Amino acid sequence: MKDNFWKNKKVIVTGANGFLASHLTIHLLERGAEVGGIIKEKIPFSFLNLKLKEKKYKNLKLIGGDIVDYAFIKRCFKIYKPHFCFHLAAQAIVGTANKSPIPTFMTNIQGTWNILDVVREYSWDTKIIVASSDKAYGEHKELPYVETAALQALHPYDASKACADILSRTYAHTYNLTIAVTRCANIYGPGDLNFSRIIPDTIRSVFLNKDPIIRSDGTPLRDYIFIDDIVNAYFVLAKSLYVEKSKVSGQAFNFGSGKPISVLELVNLIINISGTKGLKPQILSKAKIKGEIDKQYLSSKKANRLLKWYPRYSLKEGLTKTINWYRNYLLSF
Repeated sequence: MKDNFWKNKKVIVTGANGFLASHLTIHLLERGAEVGGIIKEKIPFSFLNLKLKEKKYKNLKLIGGDIVDYAFIKRCFKIYKPHFCFHLAAQAIVGTANKSPIPTFMTNIQGTWNILDVVREYSWDTKIIVASSDKAYGEHKELPYVETAALQALHPYDASKACADILSRTYAHTYNLTIAVTRCANIYGPGDLNFSRIIPDTIRSVFLNKDPIIRSDGTPLRDYIFIDDIVNAYFVLAKSLYVEKSKVSGQAFNFGSGKPISVLELVNLIINISGTKGLKPQILSKAKIKGEIDKQYLSSKKANRLLKWYPRYSLKEGLTKTINWYRNYLLSF
């Protein structure tokens, strides 16, 4: 049965040419939504731009500007009057955040409060989903993370996400805005060309017939979730905000696979799926990297219970689709 929920809905997506936001934008357009995509700068090889080379969408308007600029955000919302806002714009590179914390705080925290306050003042009926992160939890002895666990981030990127998370729920409860927060595991899939991340970097190494590099000692446990499962999570959450606000507004939801895997196991799995022979991971560090949390993974039982959301793809299935995309992408050059 065809889903017409998004047909003619006006949606603002911040950071529209980012990895997750690109996928969300394309899925929204395919479902008939009118999308205003806010982008700070052009990214020629973003997944969004790659898809726009294949097909033009008359119901997409890309809007250049910076979410740190309150006046710009105010104009966007007053003119566009969106039904929904997916707030995904962020400085998302952990290394960059460590080197330059203030620009990260400005984008991730000030940018978020600009979105929230503009909605409070000028677009109070807009439903907002704000992207937090599993990193907002910081380090905990009890795992998996559950939504009631304290946000005790101790590093710049993690702290910026924790602040945005708290601000979002504050605006929901204080001003009765319709807002929910997502805390997602490590998202992977087609179109992620940020090769500082372990999955794209490993796949690239495999295709170049080079031994993949592991910067840690290979033991850290992480939770990885396929991009299509997260797009589905955002859609399920958005519909729930629209239909039954009281059940989900003001709350945070974890979205993950619930099946953590070590970095070394992940890299070996990618090598095996690719069918490449003779490659072996090269482990650079014999000790844990300073500041790196050893174990991070999520419980999605709340999303299972309240949203009826479950991941559809196993890690092997998702990696197979991802590897095939990269293979086709690289062959196109």
